[in-house]
Amino acid sequence: MTFDLRHGAFIAVTSILLFGTIYSVINDSYLDTSNPLLTHLPHPLHKTHYFANKANVLNVWFIKRAWGWTSIAFLLSWATSPRQQRTAGRVLKWAVETAVWLVFTSWFFGPAILERLIAASGGECMISLPTGAIIAVPVEYCFTKSTVSPSSHPNFFSTALLLPDDPWHAVPRLRRGHDVSGHVFLLTMSILFLADQLRHSLRTAPWPRLHNWAVAFNATLIGIWLLASYTTSLYFHSPFEKFTGYLLGVAGFALTQIPLHGVEWANSQGQ
Repeated sequence: MTFDLRHGAFIAVTSILLFGTIYSVINDSYLDTSNPLLTHLPHPLHKTHYFANKANVLNVWFIKRAWGWTSIAFLLSWATSPRQQRTAGRVLKWAVETAVWLVFTSWFFGPAILERLIAASGGECMISLPTGAIIAVPVEYCFTKSTVSPSSHPNFFSTALLLPDDPWHAVPRLRRGHDVSGHVFLLTMSILFLADQLRHSLRTAPWPRLHNWAVAFNATLIGIWLLASYTTSLYFHSPFEKFTGYLLGVAGFALTQIPLHGVEWANSQGQ
């Protein structure tokens, strides 16, 4: 029986997220990022646990640009593969995953699906003032990501005691409700997608020099995404928000595993 890299990646990311989430509950190490009273504050462990600090290198340079890194890794692998492996089906898989990423995180005929889910589950559009006070505004300001300030929207700042002394503005954010972990969603989908693509290379070793580098880059990135999944599961989002993010990531990847009639998709499936 031939080992399927997709199965190994699935077991790895599932186990890491499960262990990290259980640990975060037992040790109370996660920050509920949907709580408006907590989300703008540093993580309580940020001084003693490097990855609990949102300014860590992994978060700033990798997680926040996860699909960009994943796309670069795939395109390098595809472009340096032997000609018979540079199929349209592999590119179509990447295009489908990119569409899933855009629909859930950026735009879906207006607000992204993840934003709609927060609003539909009781989320409110809020502004966090420098004083720590919270102001609710109409949800449209969150959907359009409009900048709000005491000078541009004085009706939102009717209580003088809440007004900051210096010129100040902010972009409202959706809080409360069910804030699906976008990081877990994207990391899970990226890990499974890259593992799926690496199977082609594993069937054709030895590789040309450039493809050697591409394979090494893909494997390294999978390792980085597994580490990022672990740190996210330890320090951010509630357990259920991480679980739904994981389910969406698996579902997004599963779309590329459905045989499509009339599409050269079979070339990208394992033999």
